[in-house]
This record gives sequence, structure tokens and C-alpha cells, in this order.
Amino acid sequence: MIAILHPGIYCSIQDQGRFGHTKIGVPQAGYADAYAAKMANALLKNHEKDALIEITFGQGKFKFTSDTYICLTGADFSPKLNGKLIKMQSVCPIKKDSVLSFGKRVYGARVYLSVQGGIQTEKVYGSRSYFEGITQQKLVKGAILPILPIQKDSSNNFSRVRVSEKHFTTMYLPCFKGPEFSKLNKEQQRKLFTPFSISDDNNRVGYRIKESLENNLCSILTSAVLPGTVQLTPSGKCIILMQDCQVSGGYPRILQLSEIAIARVSQKITGDKIQFVLEDHL
Repeated sequence: MIAILHPGIYCSIQDQGRFGHTKIGVPQAGYADAYAAKMANALLKNHEKDALIEITFGQGKFKFTSDTYICLTGADFSPKLNGKLIKMQSVCPIKKDSVLSFGKRVYGARVYLSVQGGIQTEKVYGSRSYFEGITQQKLVKGAILPILPIQKDSSNNFSRVRVSEKHFTTMYLPCFKGPEFSKLNKEQQRKLFTPFSISDDNNRVGYRIKESLENNLCSILTSAVLPGTVQLTPSGKCIILMQDCQVSGGYPRILQLSEIAIARVSQKITGDKIQFVLEDHL
């Protein structure tokens, strides 16, 4: 079991997300940084669909009430086990009553905590991903998360991988033209591919861009949107929809981010620079 000693700003259980339920208004949810989350499960030899904990800004504290193995990937917030620094992107054996905490930010915004066998909370609509109103398991102080017994006979070689800093530092976001992209004039299209900065309005629902883009487009009929859709609001602000976004919207959909671009955005903080780049221009 894992006991939540401190829930931090926003910690949640996430897996790949739930699919096939948008027709009844259920969002996809799931981990924001697929690159980091999949790496955490791979290093532990978990299934890529196994659930883990997504920790925002490294603010959380966890106690393990049984032996297990863990792996931390994504943002580096100087993780500590019983007060001693441990390595990122590396399998770490855990003894009963050990406490995991975090410290100073080195880079990124979201860190992923994977345990051997994955988090074993209840599945709802085929997923353990947290979404308010859909799942019940909320990470609050005192919450207990079930995990599988340690597999002592597992052939774990405690390998470690090195992550490219580009994932956290690059401003470039590979994307595709959205359904309403062609309605933009040439000047709007040109400006769309210049650098922007992340505003302080950013979370798992969406990242709002600080600068404005001239907008003379009409609203569209409510249409399907998904994580990575870039909407242009009447005020000229762009919103990058993230994993907890709604399933439909009435703002023009001018771009669609690739999976790796969504992952990169999820590791950005207020003030960070981004720049959209069409896939066929890379």
C-alpha cells in the first residue's frame, strides 16, 4: 500500500486514459506526458497501460507500507527517499515504511511515480485515470492506494536511462493543421508560427497562451475536440486543450498537436516559450 502523507498541489492517478465514451460526455483524461509515463512503466517492466501517480510541481509526500520497486520519470524535483536523494529514470527498491518526498525544482512541471505492477485502484469505464465526477479515488491526505505484492523473483536489472533535456527545454511543438486553419488569413497564419509564452492560466484542462492573435473568425457549430486541439477564442487568445478537456467546443480549431508536443507542453510552466511547427516543416 501507499499512504498519502501530503497530497501536494495536484497529484492524481493516471493511466493511458479512457476511450470510446465521448458520446456520453466522458473526457479522455490520462497522463499528460505520455513520453515520461511510458518510460516509468517500461523501466519497471510493467504493462504500458498500468496506472501511476502524476505529481504536479513535485509537491507530494508518500509512505510505502510494504516492500516494492518504484521508478520516477518526467520533471526533476530532487526526489528523496527517507531524506536521501535518489536518481530519476532508475528502478529503486523500496522497503516497508520508507517515505518519498521532493525538494528543489531542477526542470519540468510533472513527475511520474510508477510502482511495480501499477496502482490497483478501481477501474471506471476501463481506466483508473482520475477525473472528478467519474472516479472516486482522490489523492487527499490519509488516502491509501493499493499495490500488488512485490515480485521478488522478477528479473530486474535496475537499468537506468538518460533522458534528453530537449524534451523539457525545447520550445518547438510539432503539430498539424486543424479543421478551421484554412479560415485564417495569411498574416494570422504567419503569426501563429511565431514564439508565444505560457500564461499563468494552465492546468490539465488547458494551457492558455499569453499573447493574442487577431481573430475575425466566427464561432463554429459545437464540434469534437480532443487533447492537443488548439482553439482560437473570440478574444484572440489560443488555448491548448489538455487531457482533462471537454469533448466538444465552439471555438475554431486551428491546430492539432502531436502526442510528443502535448507531452512537452505538460512540462512547461508560466512564462515558458513555445512555438508551433507544422510536422511537414520539420
